[in-house]
Amino acid sequence: MRGAQTPGPVETPAYHQGSRTVQARVGVADLAAHVGRSITPGIRPVAAAFLEAQPMLMVGAADRAGRVWSSLLTGTPGFARATGPHTVSVAGGIPAHDPLAGVITPEGTPVGTLALDPRARRRMRLNGTARPSARGFTIEAEQVFSNCPKYLQKREWYGSEAGRSGSGAVRYGEVLSPDQVRRVRAADTFFVATVAPDGVDTSHRGGNPGFVRVDAPRELSWRDYPGNAMFLTLGNLEADGRAGLLFLDWETGTTLQLSGLAHTEYGPEGRVVRFRVERTAETPSGSPLRWSPPEYSPANPPTP
Repeated sequence: MRGAQTPGPVETPAYHQGSRTVQARVGVADLAAHVGRSITPGIRPVAAAFLEAQPMLMVGAADRAGRVWSSLLTGTPGFARATGPHTVSVAGGIPAHDPLAGVITPEGTPVGTLALDPRARRRMRLNGTARPSARGFTIEAEQVFSNCPKYLQKREWYGSEAGRSGSGAVRYGEVLSPDQVRRVRAADTFFVATVAPDGVDTSHRGGNPGFVRVDAPRELSWRDYPGNAMFLTLGNLEADGRAGLLFLDWETGTTLQLSGLAHTEYGPEGRVVRFRVERTAETPSGSPLRWSPPEYSPANPPTP
């Protein structure tokens, strides 16, 4: 008589091979399969209400040259809103000064979006395909899910400075300037867009100032802190090293966008992501939103 066989981990359709490879390497495949059930193609009423209350939305995509960027969109709450169980309408589109301006085409453009509320330490990811619309653009949702509040710094929204968004000329480069190095080293938050054969994802990274290291003017690194076990970002990097980072000066609105290549190193002390800068885009007053200094997350590990 044959003994009973222990079933293997369930393959969740939300994960491609890259994510499953990382999950298996770290030993969380079963947990990831359980957590992955929270990823749905539909926009539930609570998700729709959360999205409509936000004054900003992070969007990740590839430009015409194939470089990946993470961009910030802002507007009066409601500028991004669900118009159906699978569709989101975003007013205004991507600003003309942004590296992703003009990339959304009628044929459909893969995008990954992140709605974030620092006031309540809440966030929601929505990935899908975007097409132009009379209002700006519309996203057909394919993956919708919330994340835990880990590593989210709490901030209060002071309001918006009318007419300030993108009022400064964009400064492009291929290497971090000394001022940009200082800004990155002082950051407690950034956003990262990554790509894979099945689409684009935009995620959040947070920690105490200094959690992002600048090892050289074109080399950044950060520890990958324990999270939800999905490993969507690291899974994408297994399949495609292109990535786009967004650093936001919460008090002045200056945005710093970096496009380049990233990979993950696995060692006895944990995971480290290394990012090589290929392009930079700094926009003074890139955001009209003004936020308070942070109340750091109690989950943030100490920085060296």
